[in-house]
Amino acid sequence: MPFKRSLVQRELDDSSSDDDDYMIFSAARIMHTYSNTKRSHGGSVLGHRVIYRDREGGHNRMFQDYLAVNPTYGPQIFRRRYGMSRELFLRIMNVVEAHDDYFVQKRNAANVLGLSCFQKVTTAFRMLTYGVPADATDEYVRIGESTTLESLRRFIAAVVDIFEDEYLRYPNETDTARLLALGEQRGFPGMLGSIDCMHWAWKNCPVEKQGQYKGHVDKPTMILEAVASNDLWIWHAFFGMPGSHNDINVLHQSPLFANLAEGTAPQVNYTVNGHDYTMGYYLADGIYPS
Repeated sequence: MPFKRSLVQRELDDSSSDDDDYMIFSAARIMHTYSNTKRSHGGSVLGHRVIYRDREGGHNRMFQDYLAVNPTYGPQIFRRRYGMSRELFLRIMNVVEAHDDYFVQKRNAANVLGLSCFQKVTTAFRMLTYGVPADATDEYVRIGESTTLESLRRFIAAVVDIFEDEYLRYPNETDTARLLALGEQRGFPGMLGSIDCMHWAWKNCPVEKQGQYKGHVDKPTMILEAVASNDLWIWHAFFGMPGSHNDINVLHQSPLFANLAEGTAPQVNYTVNGHDYTMGYYLADGIYPS
């Protein structure tokens, strides 16, 4: 039995895992080949409908729309729909493909060319950008629901593995110097960034928890606290507090000032109105203390 499972897993790993149709067909075919039990039928799973999505044609249309030399939709529309420039998107897509073999286009067990990295990453971006359900991108991207969810899961894991150490961390001394210089250019010496909280709707919040997760927003939410510089570099993120909390309650429980309390934060020196300061500050609204 372990031998059979390893063969099935190897076959599926080598395939593109493009949708349930071919995965189920491949698994059924392999198990039929290596099983000693005689079955009354062969081929694909009985009652399972195979959808021909023309995945290769879908990739070609998407490529012409956004990545061709003369695309149908230019850089401005690309930025609006993807939430970033085309150059940044290509950088993320290429490093994700190099990091996780799942995003490499290959042929499945039926020798059919699978989904491209562009298709898998696009469907992940569409779900993250617009909050659409998993099957909402099928008509354009030509991708099955289960593959969409798997692409999203692997994409997020890859982005965290690749970029977390560089783009989601406390500022070091070099970063602090750059942030202070940017703040001083805009008339805020000693300013390290902007801090605020936002509410994220929890659509499927259990009924027994809705009172705890409702605040000034009339629906269950969870709160994200973030610190960002003017170029949208996120230096701090603290997520998951119930929506009944306000910003100052969240700040009291977040690890934002942990390094400062422990004496490990980078030194900040600046002068305002003849007073010398050794501690930076963040731009915030009126609910925060001085």
